[in-house]
Amino acid sequence: MRDMLDASWRAAAYCWHPLALLWGLLPLALAAGGVLGLGWIGWEEAVAQARALLERTELLATLFDWLQAIGLPDLRPVLAPLLVVALTMPVLVLLTLLLVAWLLAPAMVALVARRRFPALAASPEAAGRGRALGWALLCALAALAALVFSMPLWLLPPLVFVLPPLVWGWLCYRVFSFCALARHASAGERRLLLHQRRWALRGAALLCGLACALPTLSWTLGATALVMAPLLMPLLLWLYTILFAFATLWFTHYLLAALQRLRQDLAAQAGLQVSSALPTSP
Repeated sequence: MRDMLDASWRAAAYCWHPLALLWGLLPLALAAGGVLGLGWIGWEEAVAQARALLERTELLATLFDWLQAIGLPDLRPVLAPLLVVALTMPVLVLLTLLLVAWLLAPAMVALVARRRFPALAASPEAAGRGRALGWALLCALAALAALVFSMPLWLLPPLVFVLPPLVWGWLCYRVFSFCALARHASAGERRLLLHQRRWALRGAALLCGLACALPTLSWTLGATALVMAPLLMPLLLWLYTILFAFATLWFTHYLLAALQRLRQDLAAQAGLQVSSALPTSP
């Protein structure tokens, strides 16, 4: 717990470092620019297509007609943009995470290593930046598949608050732990650390997953949030960029400290073995 708290306050402090602020603007600018462009160009068309899909589905059309017959308002104008948001928001969050893993994470790992762990040597067997990005992309595709296949279960009230945070937490754990160790740790050191620290890392990842689910609650504000979706989405992506930047720094501080301690323990054990093997003087 002490190591987790130490990594937390250090990550919060490093979020205000000028280098972190500057690098954090790049994935935000790319993601938000894409969202604004697609929003202004294709939002109305996407909502129209979603509404046409709802009207073509016979079961849903019958349900909407029955709801109107008993005096309830027509839900199609609200469900259509909600469907577009439900389908596009996870993809945009995954894109933001990949941009952070590609652009921000290497710079933050180098910053933390240079300022806090200058004596920590990079392993010649380290994975490197390209492999870390490939691993992040693979994990993002797996998380997207899990979100898509679990969507029918979201109709059950308890599961909608459980499944998405679990998926986001698993993704943050797999991606940011790999990025934190990609430059300095060998494959054996990485596997050993992830096994030894698995419960602390999973607990932090679960908190990260819960935090990832919080910004999406803004869509519960109703029709106003849906009307403002092209402007609200960049704001949410800004929040996600801050969250992923903090997660990157947390995993980096926590795991690099653990890696340094692991190497010190191994060096001490090797020294004891050497000293015990030396012949004693008569």
